[in-house]
Parts: sequence; structure tokens; C-alpha cells
Amino acid sequence: CRARDLKPGIMVEVPSVALLADQFLAEVDFFSVGTNDLTQYTMAADRMSSHLATLTDPWQPAVLRLIALTAAAGQRADKPVGVCGEAAADPLLACVLVGLGVTSLSMATNAIPAVGVQLGKVTLEQCRDAAVQVAAARNSRDAKELAAELLG
Repeated sequence: CRARDLKPGIMVEVPSVALLADQFLAEVDFFSVGTNDLTQYTMAADRMSSHLATLTDPWQPAVLRLIALTAAAGQRADKPVGVCGEAAADPLLACVLVGLGVTSLSMATNAIPAVGVQLGKVTLEQCRDAAVQVAAARNSRDAKELAAELLG
């Protein structure tokens, strides 16, 4: 890849990659966190099951903490860590992701205006402070409520 000036990267979609992010970043130039799959595999819940919908929420603190670990590894390696999936399209969650150290957000075009407006309302420091608190929440509901209080 590099011989053709292509930058290799990998998707972070399972907890093991997030936990070993430093090792994987030694081999690639960037990460893209797939929040839908990362959430499903972190919470051991089938996202197609309506009975498990609360578990497949990217606001789950366990998922946020894995994203934080991944982003921190990216910062140490001076390599970008992006997020794709439904999480990036959530205006408040986008702020939390930026606060966790995510360097880019990939979302459907119709989500860009709302995410842009929300990001424009807050500072990077506010995002960082909120991210620390939100990732320490007890559950996804508390995480969302806290984010709305701190960033809304």
C-alpha cells in the first residue's frame, strides 16, 4: 500500500482492537471506529433484537471508554482516529467523541447541519470535560442526560 502512496488503516469494531490499539497503530496509519459493531460486540448484544436495544446504544459507558482508549493511542502515535456509524450523527454524542480525542466524524449528509450547529456551540475544553464525566456514567441513559446537561 505505502509503495503506491496509499495509507493503510483499520476499522476498530471489536473490543480487542481497542484494547491493543497501540500495537495495531504501529502497523497502520489511521483508525476508523465503527461504533455500530463496536457497541454490538462490546455489549454482546444482537443489534437486530428489539429486546436488547438499550444494550446496543453507543452511549454505553463501556463503549465510550473503549473509544477513549483508542483515541488516546492515536494521540500517542500521532495518528488520526475517526468515528463512523450512527454515533457520529448524534449532535451531543459528536461533542463527546471530539472530547474523547476523536479526530474526524463520518456521518450521513443530512446529519451534518445539526452536528455542525452543536459543535459550534461548545468549546473543545467543554467537550473534553463533558467526555470525562459522560464516560464515567453508570449507564447509557445517565450518559445521555449528563451530556445534555453539560453540552445542551
